[in-house]
Amino acid sequence: MTDFDERFLTRNGLAARQLAVLLLNHEPDTRLPRVRDFAVELGVGNGTVQAALHLLESAGAIETTARGHLGTFLVRADRSILWRLSGLGTLLAAMPLPHSRRYEGLATGLRSAFEEAGAPFAITFMHGADARTTTLLEGKVDLVVLSRFAADRLIEEYPVELVADLGPITYVGAHGIVLRHGSDLESPGLRVAVDHTSEDQRILAERTFAGRDDIEWIEASRTQLRELFEHDEADATVWNLDEAQGLTGTDVDVLPLDDEITRDLSRRNSSAAIISRTEGAKALGAVRASLDLSVITALQAEVLRGERTPSY
Repeated sequence: MTDFDERFLTRNGLAARQLAVLLLNHEPDTRLPRVRDFAVELGVGNGTVQAALHLLESAGAIETTARGHLGTFLVRADRSILWRLSGLGTLLAAMPLPHSRRYEGLATGLRSAFEEAGAPFAITFMHGADARTTTLLEGKVDLVVLSRFAADRLIEEYPVELVADLGPITYVGAHGIVLRHGSDLESPGLRVAVDHTSEDQRILAERTFAGRDDIEWIEASRTQLRELFEHDEADATVWNLDEAQGLTGTDVDVLPLDDEITRDLSRRNSSAAIISRTEGAKALGAVRASLDLSVITALQAEVLRGERTPSY
């Protein structure tokens, strides 16, 4: 351990680490709060704040200048150094398995946007919005990526809040009815595949076939669809067409959703949403104001067009 590292373990150093968190939300060429205001917020003395600011400047994290009666201004801030000194660690997000180009683009955009905002960022991949939300509520991740449709439901039930809605077709593309060739949607006893671990898919399927008591529901995951159709074990399902592309070569037809309510559900299902705990992690609060959501959607679009190699 260097002498410099040891200085950040002193009383002044600990105050500097707390101050680094606060300064992550300040843009260059903006006036800083008064020393006594920082002191009140951190619960320390004015002298400690001044020493903490000096430590951060000596570390190259910030540069400030005094402008007389106008106060002290932040001239420059190195967010990567501030983040390292703050001790906030890595922001961890949970999102669906990257089994489509759209998800790969979303993961690529997320990582780039958070890192451009100065935050170390990592992704863990999990199937099922409920499973991802459980890890959020348990404090194992800081953020969860899911559909806006699922986010709206979870916000009503749990202490989570919406961080961002990235807009239509950022989560999945269009939805449709996948029908085994030769099957009739009106046939009694139609066997419909449903994935109960995916709240979105389950509700869309149930809404599409609402009012029919002759449906035989077949439990299936995305990876089982091809086998079910090939072996004549299912007749139909409602699925997002990004994933249904994996059925190419299977004897199936794809039909549009023709019910207005179902189309509305499908549109909300197509929008990627990011949620966090209502009592969110300090790391998220430190980066939220600097997060440029347009980076996420722009990079996702590049990946979808084949102009960028996914990197996450």
